[in-house]
Amino acid sequence: MEISGALILMLVLAILLLIILARTAVVVPQQSAYVVERLGKFAGTLDAGFHILTPFVDVIRYKHTLKEQAIDIPEQVCITRDNVQVAVDGILYLKILNPERASYGISDYRFALIQLAQTTLRSEIGKIELDRTFEERGNINTSVVSEVDKASEPWGVKVLRYEIKNITPPRDVLAAMEKQMKAEREKRATILNSEGIRDSAINTAEGEKQQTIKASEARKQQQINEAEGQAEAILAVANATAEGIRKVAEALDQPGGLDAVRLRVAEQYLTQFGNLAKQGNTLIVPANLSDVSGMIAAAMNVVRATDTGNGNPPPRRPRE
Repeated sequence: MEISGALILMLVLAILLLIILARTAVVVPQQSAYVVERLGKFAGTLDAGFHILTPFVDVIRYKHTLKEQAIDIPEQVCITRDNVQVAVDGILYLKILNPERASYGISDYRFALIQLAQTTLRSEIGKIELDRTFEERGNINTSVVSEVDKASEPWGVKVLRYEIKNITPPRDVLAAMEKQMKAEREKRATILNSEGIRDSAINTAEGEKQQTIKASEARKQQQINEAEGQAEAILAVANATAEGIRKVAEALDQPGGLDAVRLRVAEQYLTQFGNLAKQGNTLIVPANLSDVSGMIAAAMNVVRATDTGNGNPPPRRPRE
């Protein structure tokens, strides 16, 4: 009996020792902090590692993680500046910098931060109109972080950022916004179409203008070329005529020149008179038709007068 009683006592003492060791030996994980109270007062903060507490005196009252935390902000109804109700939710990112303040500065910092983020979000949404809520999300997030961080500083909590997840307007407002967006797209399409037609008309008119200018320049150049050609042709004919007349004048001064002219005039006279007989039934016949030699003599007198007017002496009249 005495042996069994001693064994029971030893077992009780061993169990008691294990309990004491379990309550006094503490291993703190990495990125964690334990707040220790001694007889109800703050005694210190345990960092990561192995620690021994005073039995029945030291107590671990709070356990905090030093990692960055993400808190879901529940959806709430906000009223915009133009009196439209929208449902907005988000996520708040924070980190504990001072475990002592987080333990004794406020009873529940997570609940306080959620409420503060919601009230600040409602205030910021109320400053802008519905159409600008989507494009002003960045400014809203920045404002919420600034306001909540100021309030959380005495609590030893640092607010890193805030992100709006969803902005949900009512269904009728969504339908109106969709109609507005559709009308805006149709308006832009109409404007782009009209601008395309205008640009096409301008390009066509500019092309026709350039074509007309080029055609007029081509006609002008053609007329200039034709005029130059005609002038050159007239000049060539005049030079040839003058050269021919000069040759005739030179031929008249040669021996037998007048006889050749007299023969040529007679031939031309007979040829032209014969052509008159072929062209019609009515003829105008000179009164001295039989006096061919007289007409040739008259023509030769004209030749002599012309030659005399040029300063050349009259040729000798052959003896008959």
